[in-house]
Formats: sequence, C-alpha cells, structure tokens
Amino acid sequence: MKRTVRSLCSTALALTLGFTLLSAPAGVQAAGNADYNLTGFSQGNTGGGVISESNTAVYKKVYNATDLALALKKNSGVKVVEIMNDLNLGWNEIPSAAQTSPFAKHNDALTHPVLKQTGVSKITVDGFNGLTIFSANGSKIKHAAISVKRSSNVIIRNLEFDELWEWDESTKGDYDKNDWDYITLEESSGVWIDHCTFNKAYDGLVDSKKGTSGVTISWSAFKGDDGSPNSWVTRQINEMEANKASYPMYNYLRSSAVGLSKEDIIAISGSQKKGHLVGATSLESANANLSITLHHNVYKDIQDRMPRLRGGNAHAYNIIMDATDARAAQARITSGMAAAIASKGYKFGITSNGAISTESGAVLVEKSVIKDVQYPVRNNQTDPTNATYTGKISVADTIYSLDGSSFRGSSDTAGSPLAPVPAAIKPFSWNGFSTLPYSYQLDDPSTLNARLTASNGAGAGKLSWSKDNWLKTSY
Repeated sequence: MKRTVRSLCSTALALTLGFTLLSAPAGVQAAGNADYNLTGFSQGNTGGGVISESNTAVYKKVYNATDLALALKKNSGVKVVEIMNDLNLGWNEIPSAAQTSPFAKHNDALTHPVLKQTGVSKITVDGFNGLTIFSANGSKIKHAAISVKRSSNVIIRNLEFDELWEWDESTKGDYDKNDWDYITLEESSGVWIDHCTFNKAYDGLVDSKKGTSGVTISWSAFKGDDGSPNSWVTRQINEMEANKASYPMYNYLRSSAVGLSKEDIIAISGSQKKGHLVGATSLESANANLSITLHHNVYKDIQDRMPRLRGGNAHAYNIIMDATDARAAQARITSGMAAAIASKGYKFGITSNGAISTESGAVLVEKSVIKDVQYPVRNNQTDPTNATYTGKISVADTIYSLDGSSFRGSSDTAGSPLAPVPAAIKPFSWNGFSTLPYSYQLDDPSTLNARLTASNGAGAGKLSWSKDNWLKTSY
C-alpha cells in the first residue's frame, strides 16, 4: 500500500490551529491533478461512464423536477444526469407531473415557515447500476431527501444540498420524527460522493446502512448554519419569536425560567447535530459489510458522527473537524439553565463528539485536524462495560486542540487526548483484511486548513471544470 506525505510546512501548524482562512491562486488545482482521483473503498466505481452529452438517450440534462423524475425513474436506462440549475424540490412546489416515482411525499414540516409552504420530497434512486449525477456549476438541491437503494456504481458530484431543517417541538428537541437526511445509502455498493456541500439538516447529512459497501466521500463540506440575518435558522427563530405561544419549548427557553435570548437560541441552534451514521441498526448482521472512506472533507460545527460506525470498516484521512463556533455557543447555556431545560424533558444543547466506532467496527483516523471537539474519539455509545458494543478505533498523527491547548500525535501516544473513551480499548485491526485494499496519499495535517478552505478547496462550486472531467474518476 502506498502512503506518502505530499508536503510539509514548518509554519503551517500555527496557521492550522488558528484556522485562518487562506486562499490559493486560481487554477492551482486544475484538471489533470491526481489529487482528485477516486480512491478509498469506492475505488473501481465507474459511475455512468464518460458519455457525450449528445447521446441524449442516456445523458439527461435536468432543468426542473419533471426532468429529474423522468431521468431517475427505475429502469430509465439513464447513465448521466446533469443538474443544470438550482432545483426547489419540495412536494408542494413540484408540478403534478413530477409527483410520481421516484418522487414521494416526505414527512410534513411542522414548524419552519418555508418548509410548511414548500413541503418536503423523498427521491428514491432504486436499482441503478452505473449512474453519475453532477452539476458543472455547483447547483443547489433544496427541500428534498435522496435515498439510494439496491444500486451500484453511483457517483454524485459538485452539488449543494440545503434547507432541510426545522425546529423540533414535536419530540421536545430530540429530533426523532422527520427522518430528513440529505442522502441515505441502503443495500448498495460502490458510491462516490465528491465535491459536494451539505448544509444543516434535521437528521443526518449522509447516512449509510443495510450493509452498504464501497463508499467514498471526498473533498466535501459539511456545515452548520451561520446565524446571519436571513439564514435558514434565523428565519425559523424569527417565526417563533413572533408567535411564542404556539411553540411551548421555544417559549420556555425564552422565559425567565431559563433566560435564553433570541440571539442565544440562534447561536446554539446553528450547529448540525449529526454527520454520518454508518449502520443504522445495532448488531445487524449486514453491518459486517459496511465500508466507507472519508478524505479531504471539512466538518464545520458538526456535533457528532464523523463518522459513527456499527461494525464494518471506516477510514478517515486528511479531514478537518472544526467545532469552534459550536463550543462557544454551548457556553451560553449555564448549568442552571441546563437543569431547568432538563426538568421539563426538553433537549437543547450541543453534543461534542468526533469519530466513533462501536460493535467491533474498525475506524482509522489519519493525519487530520480536530478542533474544539470535547470527545474526539469514542469507542462505545451503549454500555462501556459490555465489550459487545465496543469498537476498534485508532488515530495517527493528528492535530487536536481544545480551548487553546494543542496536541499533535496518535491515540497511543503517552497521555494522548486522542485515546478512545469510554470503554476499555480494543486493539485495532481491520475487519476482513489485514491492510487497506487501496493506495492513497496523505497530506501533512498542518497544511489542511489552507488547502481545504481555499477558494478551490472542499465543497461544491469550487472547481471550474469541463463537463467531461466530472464524469472521470482519474486524472
């Protein structure tokens, strides 16, 4: 297995710990750069192939929901779907011609003023073998959840996903009703998600379950809400502030019994609760097949699950977990406030977990950056005294900082803050193989912030490429 460190920079460690936003010259990461080759567990995935857009029988340009419904209908024979522009895909805002399989009505919105009008759709991509969905311009998909089922060789690239969160009064802040994930992978093999952006969602961002294998998520950005005057969260809070009596939980948080301001609630609500759940059902036999690679991703103010693995194997390298703003927001809740909130059965706060391995799963985190995550490495989420629920997890040469203190090292370094908690440590080994079945290159973690947050870094709309480059898997 080939593993090399591309570059070292003697001053970049300080820059990384400060998370200064640096920009690289335009065109540095150009077509032909092998940095963007498909690697990881999805290696060998061909997607729909490199097909000319003139082949309209299998290459479909999508301008609206009706186009998308036709392209993604089961047995359509389509191999490439190019999203030409932003798409608003809520159930109430798509035409009746699109209100058919693969579209279905999702759970009704209950609180967000926009989603109550637009509705939410579920789009099921079922039974495809060889499919690429991409945008050349970083188009945005809103008000919809995508479920990939019983499919193989699927590629999703250069798309942004947005506006799929609302305040949760119905389960008192437990976020256990709507089941809105941007992308869910089920009973599938060979899925590559690359150069995408995922904004705050009600549930997870990209989940993989029911034995899905061969997943790679690369060069993507996952982020919470920024709390700006017209942000998605701010619009929700403004609606409740004007109608407090209609929202008992919100009204209680704003009352003298708790004492949170509107600005406090916006800040605390901003971060995203969940990243990647890999294996949805505890001790399910299919979990042994789970495999996922995460590389060159930025997780900005994600509270948990980067990833959270049940069985199987997960490999994360050259990723950034930056929870700085989430940690600052959590400090707005005093111990007295927390007690008052809990006394009414409400859940309003911020979880602070990083990578999690459970149920004998194997997670390796290499040469990454973890900032202001209280519990960066966990190995049991159910019962620390029961080894059945404990996973294997190892961290190598990673930069970790918390409240200004910093550490660079591995999980087995003496006194390491990256040692797994809370259960007794299981020695690390992969499940089903002794070494990773693919080659990959490693960047020095001290260079990651500059690299991944640059104008051509992780996320949708960062690369100006010809269309055929988005259809390739190597350069």
